[in-house]
Amino acid sequence: MRVRPLLAAVCLTAAALATPSAQSDLDALMARVLERRDDNWKKLQQYTLNEREEMRITALAVFRLFGFEREYLWFPREGFFIRSPLKADGVAIAEDRRRAAEARWLQASRNREARAAEARDSGPESPVPGDLVLTAAAEDVILQSFEPQFIKSANFLRFKFERGRYAFVGRERMLDRDVLKIEYYPTRLFEDDDDERERRRNRARARSDDQGRDDERDEEIERKMEKVSLVTLWVDPTGHQILRYEFRIQDMDFLPGTSIVRVEGTRATMQMGEPFPDVWLPTSIDMRFRMTSAAGPLDARYGVRYEDYRLPTVTGRIR
Repeated sequence: MRVRPLLAAVCLTAAALATPSAQSDLDALMARVLERRDDNWKKLQQYTLNEREEMRITALAVFRLFGFEREYLWFPREGFFIRSPLKADGVAIAEDRRRAAEARWLQASRNREARAAEARDSGPESPVPGDLVLTAAAEDVILQSFEPQFIKSANFLRFKFERGRYAFVGRERMLDRDVLKIEYYPTRLFEDDDDERERRRNRARARSDDQGRDDERDEEIERKMEKVSLVTLWVDPTGHQILRYEFRIQDMDFLPGTSIVRVEGTRATMQMGEPFPDVWLPTSIDMRFRMTSAAGPLDARYGVRYEDYRLPTVTGRIR
């Protein structure tokens, strides 16, 4: 009769010993995944794509209160990705306005690159390696060191690696790959720099004016949001690639102004695709917010589609 308790003790001990190992393996995987998260957009130095952006707010699930639909073209010019507006609510943008918007975007990109170069105390290094096969004119090679806006938007959750905050949920099939479904319980989702968080907290303590109180309130809201946030990731363990992630907040009663508008929950999803071999780029972003007001329930939806990734047709080679 003593054999069963002994076997149970052995099993419990084995489980206790196995859990840290499994967690360590999961931590190692996520560290690698997040380390190479921004590598993909740099693999090809020349490509174009289309963006479709849509926003819609409805009341009582029927009446449209606000919304828009916009279309853009992304293309390389003078070393930068340029976002060119094509249509707004189905109406084509005039040529002069489109050119003016492209010029503003290019100048803003140049200014940002100059600031980045100053911060590095040296000029930006070209990411173009030798013997690189190009698909258009060499002057259109992407040289910017910062991520383009379509990549930044897809990475709207800029979470840092947090050891021990991941849980393996199961295995699924996605995009013809065996992927791991992983849940992430963040503690630094809305403030990814501990030093900056501490500096802001100290400033709030030192100030007694309205700004100091606002800083304290923002800090408290961030802490509460982290407690009710859940991120689910679908990860390709072979390529160390996030194929999809979903962000949820279910209980937001702690937000100010709930007597006027109560946010019942929010969900945001980002989906990746493989438009070129071994190059993963965003294909869609979907966000939904459910709210209740004195006028009734409100539903807000925001979506972006990145479509028709393509390479220029002219080929060349630089060394």
